[in-house]
Amino acid sequence: MAAMTEPKLISGNANRSLANAIARRMSMHRGMSVGLVDARIERFNDQEIFVEVFENVRGEDMYIIQPTSNPANDNLMELLIMTDALKRSSAARITAVIPYFGYARQDRRAKARTPISAKLVANLLTEAGVDRVLTLDLHAAQIQGFFDIPVDNLYAAPVFALDVQHHFAGRLDQVMVVSPDVGGVARARELAQRINAPLSIVDKRREKPGEIAEMTVIGDVQDKICIMVDDMIDTAGTLCKAAQVLMECGAKEVHAYASHGVMSGPAVDRISKSVMKSVVITDSIEPGAAVKAASNIRIVPTAPMFAQAILNIWNGTSVSSLFDTDTLVPIYEGMYSRP
Repeated sequence: MAAMTEPKLISGNANRSLANAIARRMSMHRGMSVGLVDARIERFNDQEIFVEVFENVRGEDMYIIQPTSNPANDNLMELLIMTDALKRSSAARITAVIPYFGYARQDRRAKARTPISAKLVANLLTEAGVDRVLTLDLHAAQIQGFFDIPVDNLYAAPVFALDVQHHFAGRLDQVMVVSPDVGGVARARELAQRINAPLSIVDKRREKPGEIAEMTVIGDVQDKICIMVDDMIDTAGTLCKAAQVLMECGAKEVHAYASHGVMSGPAVDRISKSVMKSVVITDSIEPGAAVKAASNIRIVPTAPMFAQAILNIWNGTSVSSLFDTDTLVPIYEGMYSRP
């Protein structure tokens, strides 16, 4: 379907630097200035959120860029109120660009009398007036089924594959991809297949919630450059302990790649003191000062991928083409070179 209007971007307060980067990338692709729609998002004294859009959005194709990261409730409420403001202003279509989808870990009932909060969030977004969702590496792929609207879930694996091939050029034969837990095997296998590397698993057993009793490495990591892959790093406790176990099992180096740097509590301090030589995250969540200052944490930009995905949605062309590493090479031009 031919696009009738230019795509228009609007950003909440959760990750404005990413929104500006996406706008710059789209300006490069379009050959014309693409800016963020002028709006104010404020809080009253009682912390109620107020949104006012200063530009005409009637009949426009709108894209709200707002990860629902910490503080999750505030950022989610911002997203919902912005959606309502655009809907009541007669926007033709509203796409929620949610680089990090909060509440995604509550995707099933693990115990009796507990909520499925991810489904509740999906309902809230749909009822507010969101027509489509664009996100990155959902914690569980089945969350797409919680929505009755289209959901495009991008993957960081193709970008990570480019990064690994660039930074470990000449040593790829020594690389082994490791899943830090059994639940993340599919994610780790995806990267392993892209870089043609073997796969190992760290099996963890808990005696009680929050306490890891034992970790066992499944696979031979002797003299290997181990690259752990996960969808997010929260407090980094499991990741740092898994890295220590890998080194004790004979690994030469340990690195980690994670799509979302939640970095709660002692995470940055733990990573800085860990045996990991590098931890690579994306900017789906705006990194704090401590993350930027950490010598062994590196941030990979997602703006090139999100900008292209938004343009593909606007043009009515394939978003799944961005799942291929070869497609991303020209999008990330200059950042990575083939080995």
